[in-house]
Amino acid sequence: MTSIDDADRSAVRRQSHSGLPSAPVTTERLSFADACAAVCAPDTMFAISETDVLGVPTKVFAGTPPNIRALFGLAAMREDEFIIYEDERWAMPRVLETAGAIGHALVNTYGVEKGDRVAIAMRNYPEWIASFVAITSIGAVAVPLNAWWLTDELEFAINDSGSKVVIADPERLERMQQAADGAIDVQVLVARATGELPEGVVDLADAIAAGGTMPEVDIEPDENVTILYTSGTTGRPKGAVSSHRAILSALLAFAARAAVAALRDGPVEPDPDAPAQSAFMLCVPLFHVTGLVPVMLGAFVGGSKLVMTHKWDPDRALELIEREQVTNFVGVPTMSWDLLEAPTFAERDTSSLKSVGGGGAPMPPELVKRIDENFSKGRPGLGYGMTETNAYGPQNAGDDFVNNPTSTGRPVPIMDVRITDPEGNTLGTGETGEIWFRGPNLIKGYWNRPDATAETIVDGWLRSGDIGRIDEEGFVYVSDRAKDMILRGGENIYCAEIEATIYEHPAVYEAAVYGIPDERLGEELACHIMVKEGEALTTADVQQFVGERLAKFKVPAVVTIVNESLPRNASGKILKRELRDAVAPPAS
Repeated sequence: MTSIDDADRSAVRRQSHSGLPSAPVTTERLSFADACAAVCAPDTMFAISETDVLGVPTKVFAGTPPNIRALFGLAAMREDEFIIYEDERWAMPRVLETAGAIGHALVNTYGVEKGDRVAIAMRNYPEWIASFVAITSIGAVAVPLNAWWLTDELEFAINDSGSKVVIADPERLERMQQAADGAIDVQVLVARATGELPEGVVDLADAIAAGGTMPEVDIEPDENVTILYTSGTTGRPKGAVSSHRAILSALLAFAARAAVAALRDGPVEPDPDAPAQSAFMLCVPLFHVTGLVPVMLGAFVGGSKLVMTHKWDPDRALELIEREQVTNFVGVPTMSWDLLEAPTFAERDTSSLKSVGGGGAPMPPELVKRIDENFSKGRPGLGYGMTETNAYGPQNAGDDFVNNPTSTGRPVPIMDVRITDPEGNTLGTGETGEIWFRGPNLIKGYWNRPDATAETIVDGWLRSGDIGRIDEEGFVYVSDRAKDMILRGGENIYCAEIEATIYEHPAVYEAAVYGIPDERLGEELACHIMVKEGEALTTADVQQFVGERLAKFKVPAVVTIVNESLPRNASGKILKRELRDAVAPPAS
């Protein structure tokens, strides 16, 4: 899962400022299907047509720009502040000027040509964004590297992608320098360099000191633009390759979904206290598809500013929400918990927030309720997407989410969703099986991995690996990852259901449910629980609480209670395999 709540609806309405269309006006509350039909009607910005995409007839937005470079042309009209990084303030002209100088240097000094790969290895800095704009605008392929990776992982991805240049920060440079001699043979430019640099490494500030404008280049819609390495659960990560068309289709789908929501809400009275500019808080890494596509790129052309922090700290986030009048908070669900539980929550003014949401994991119904009750104007939201869909997928927000808190929502018509049995046959309404996606926002495949591509993309459909169902209203419900479904004595158990129940306990802060081997039953249910500060729980407490709400076979047999945060990867997903191995180590 990934984020995204509906993009700021006011930004969707400000066509003159953002380049995005205004939603049709109505005085009646339309059904979701009728609103989609109105928003995607012929002769509108979101009109849908069919075209050939890589040999497959595909529904696309007729008004999709030709490439991402054209997207940045819209942002060139902006003069406002775009990036707030801690106490730094970058106006849009500065961002684009820096990007132009980087693009000029990549082409004219370092010989980067269209199709070459250029990696970005740094935390969320303004230079990360400028580098991405530069790389993709010259027709090269951006390869965002996980900033949490250590030397071996960085070495693998740089070499696997065949990157010609790496733009890094000092921390990532230090890790790269620890590789064996010759293991990483690539030109490295360093942003925010401090001290003397190793031989051959160039300070990015020096590389662009002479300035320069973005070189001209022609880019076709289906040419490669990004390689994002998926975290995976076993073996080496896979590089998911996207085209310009795929990312732009995802961005338009987010905007269309926001327009649908605005249309269903009907006319909204102007709020005199509303911030003059929408603002997204970027709490997730830019190398993750959520931070990259719907948040960063969405804000680029949506008239929004980005508020960024050096690292996640809920009290600092609340301070910036108040100071910068943040309107959209996007993070993994645990970050929303962190805000609500922060000691300073009651002291901070969060009334600017219109949406509090995200993705990366299911949002427990209890959290949906708490968000709706504790933020004066902020409504809960959840998006279900993945790297392979460029973050776009079914979305749920506002009243729909409050009324259907266990659903991840519905997509706009550009995306098709179906449920299949293990043989790939389509199942009926309400039946549970694997979720498959189809749309122009899908990746082209995995870099250097034709086997993995063939296994995941079948006749234009993407196999998500998730288990779920679709109800009669089109709401998608995700039960669990297929690999996380527990088969206990012939009974299918979905971890998300058990976790949602455990989260209802007032002493629980975080919870993760997983399966462990059992000689008699095949698998048995286990869980890790982090309790809130000052609270206490016992195994018996948990088992009784779950047993009063769910069937006996869904009660965890093994309960581990801790006081520290559960381990997570960079995209915010709890590392269940690490927890499982701590309880039941794999056989040697």
